[in-house]
Amino acid sequence: MEGLVPVQRLPVRVASPSLYRCGNVSVSIKRSLSGFAMDRRIRFTAPSQFSIRAQQSDLKESLVVSSSSSVEDKGNALRIKEWEVEMYQDEVAISQGIRIRRKPPTKAPLGYTGPFELRLHNNDADSPRNILEEITWYKDVEVSRMKELNPLDALKKAVENAPPTRDFVGALRMAQERTGLPGLIAEVKKASPSRGVLKENFDPVEIAQAYEKGGAACLSVLTDQKYFQGGFENLEAIRNAGVKCPLLCKEFVVDPWQIYYARTKGADAVLLIAAVLTDLEITYLLKICKNLGLAALVEVHDEREMGRVLGIEGIELVGINNRSLETFKVDISNTKNLLEGEHGRQIREKDMIVVGESGLFTPDDIAYVQAAGVKAVLVGESIVKQSDPEKGIAGLFGRNISHS
Repeated sequence: MEGLVPVQRLPVRVASPSLYRCGNVSVSIKRSLSGFAMDRRIRFTAPSQFSIRAQQSDLKESLVVSSSSSVEDKGNALRIKEWEVEMYQDEVAISQGIRIRRKPPTKAPLGYTGPFELRLHNNDADSPRNILEEITWYKDVEVSRMKELNPLDALKKAVENAPPTRDFVGALRMAQERTGLPGLIAEVKKASPSRGVLKENFDPVEIAQAYEKGGAACLSVLTDQKYFQGGFENLEAIRNAGVKCPLLCKEFVVDPWQIYYARTKGADAVLLIAAVLTDLEITYLLKICKNLGLAALVEVHDEREMGRVLGIEGIELVGINNRSLETFKVDISNTKNLLEGEHGRQIREKDMIVVGESGLFTPDDIAYVQAAGVKAVLVGESIVKQSDPEKGIAGLFGRNISHS
């Protein structure tokens, strides 16, 4: 994935080469400053003792196997090293409080005698633990297929001909100043895993136009087809229809390729989920967004994720999702809890826009999260199910917030 964008190199933490043995084969790790790779199977090979302190390294590793070894031994050594790298990636994610595994776990290669920590690795949980993990695993496969049909180099050329991006962050600030209420990101969504089909007669362009008339500052468009019955064609159709509201591509990003693809389809912003991405990945993806003129909404679910995000430079939009990843239950007090104390102080100091997500159905709900410090809200179900979405927006806020 080298050379995606001309960005400044991420911080490098140098470590000594590691040395592993597999039978009579010596496998050493030669570190190269070749840049960041999103593929966890080849990234973050651990230094000696698999120290978690090396988690911020962006060094890629290349394997060197003794030429005197047999072809079979070399192949087995490579398989073992790839597995060790993958397991170390899990440890890095766990150390950062990331609960979503990016790939299904794999068992250790036959005869593996590597570091004791990895031999104890639990590979029994080979099923997704929650819906977000299931979606993430599927996305890894889906994106791999899409990249074969639309190579990154072709997307880069397509980006050059894409329409200019609109100011997503500015639109939210202006809406808040105009109405005195949180700016609305209205979601164009046909279905969800938890609620099923929300809108039978689903016309994304018609819904988007109604949202715009109702006073939405920005729109969120679901592009996942399997779980939300959305699609990038909906995003493209809304942009081509002349809707002026900036558009958030609501996708489950696991690869930089998706950001380029969203840009070619008319997106003005993308979603990055802290429960899925490491700090280094978020940092790198933010650089890509900046290079492409896109805003990034970084979503958190709990206090640990909020702490991580506040430590990353360049974030303007933080979304607080009130839906539990484990139970799917919604509790809007989650927003208030995450904005209290030191976190709230840092957000105010950095002048970030906090977006309240999930569980917002009434004017009282809006007032509650606004009092907690929210400057924008992302709402889908409570307005998309209305026969008249424009009136649904007025009902949500307790008054008409349209421009007229």
